[in-house]
Amino acid sequence: MTTAPAPAPLKFTGSKYLVQRLVLATLTGRPIRISQIRSSSHTAPGLASHEVSFLRLLDAITNGSHIEFSYTGTTVLYKPGLITGSAAGHGASSGGVIRHELPADCTRGVSYFLLPLCLLAPFSKAQVNVLFTGPGVITSSTETGDISADTVRTAILPIFRGFGIERNIELRMLRRSNSGKDGKGGGGEVQLVFGHQVRLPKTLHLMSAGRVKRIRGVAYSTGVAGANNARLIEAARGVLNEFCPDTYVYSDVSSAPLIAAPERNNPSAKKKTGLGFGLSLVAEANTGVLYSADIASPPQGGEPPEDLGKKCALQLLESVSQGGCVSAVAAPTVLSLMAMGSEDVGRISIGKDVVGSEQVLQLARDLRAFGMSGWGLREGDDEEDVVVSIVGKGVGNVGRKIA
Repeated sequence: MTTAPAPAPLKFTGSKYLVQRLVLATLTGRPIRISQIRSSSHTAPGLASHEVSFLRLLDAITNGSHIEFSYTGTTVLYKPGLITGSAAGHGASSGGVIRHELPADCTRGVSYFLLPLCLLAPFSKAQVNVLFTGPGVITSSTETGDISADTVRTAILPIFRGFGIERNIELRMLRRSNSGKDGKGGGGEVQLVFGHQVRLPKTLHLMSAGRVKRIRGVAYSTGVAGANNARLIEAARGVLNEFCPDTYVYSDVSSAPLIAAPERNNPSAKKKTGLGFGLSLVAEANTGVLYSADIASPPQGGEPPEDLGKKCALQLLESVSQGGCVSAVAAPTVLSLMAMGSEDVGRISIGKDVVGSEQVLQLARDLRAFGMSGWGLREGDDEEDVVVSIVGKGVGNVGRKIA
């Protein structure tokens, strides 16, 4: 009996959208080869520390994955295995928790790891329980474009309900942190528990965005005066109350995290890091549609809370004005889940600015490269919206067949 030859790896170039392609490879089981990763850089060629850390995370939650690097780190070959999650004996420590440490030179927020992990978790064989720890964890939004862990909890996790995935899902903020010096590391701690695994996500039909009925948010201060929260909230409410009187922003004040900083005379010395403040806002429509905005104080400081609060409120209004039933930060997650779903036509109304963004266009190309169906586009009822129709490929959860 001859076995079918393994499929040839799909070939991609460059470091952009590296995580997106690794996630799609894991979901579809297709091996990929990514070359020319920062090959033109003289100072830092090859994979960055956060990309290596993400590959380590993939290795921890899968069984049978094969990862090869070139000598310079500018080429990586990835052959995905089965997504096992935190199943005992597959990377999980005692208690079924995978402890994933982020290095001190990490410049990306923890949402860089959380978003792809949330996309993989429903297709896992067992529940996913990952604790992000170490000196590199940044829970706030970052200047590199990552959203805060608060926004993942309030604006990304609820959208899984539309796909029939809603039980035993929790994001715990154990220790907050902003970006540390030069935007590197923060010393925070976050735990994601994703215990609802499905064979196939339900087909989504979301055509009406409705009207915004309430705004919620979290203002946080880490290692700085709690008065910054009051100033952030007052500035944001000054803009938002005019549009939506039902606006409530929670205040969270915490001490700065301590990370190891050994000295010659004191090897066990520690120092404070991740000081700062920030604001996460979410607007909810009467149809359950969510829009979000995020802002945090820059690592070098110099921006007063009033300016940041107002800027975050205006960002939220801009997100609402883009229209559609999904915001720009949630669109890749929603569209990927629709492509993986059962073999039926799902439809969603999305704002033209969101559909036309570089990230969504690249996602459409990458999905085609991995054998998914193309998207159908037509004008929506609102002239600012486009209705995207996607036929699911029924890729689903291989592990659930034998679970």
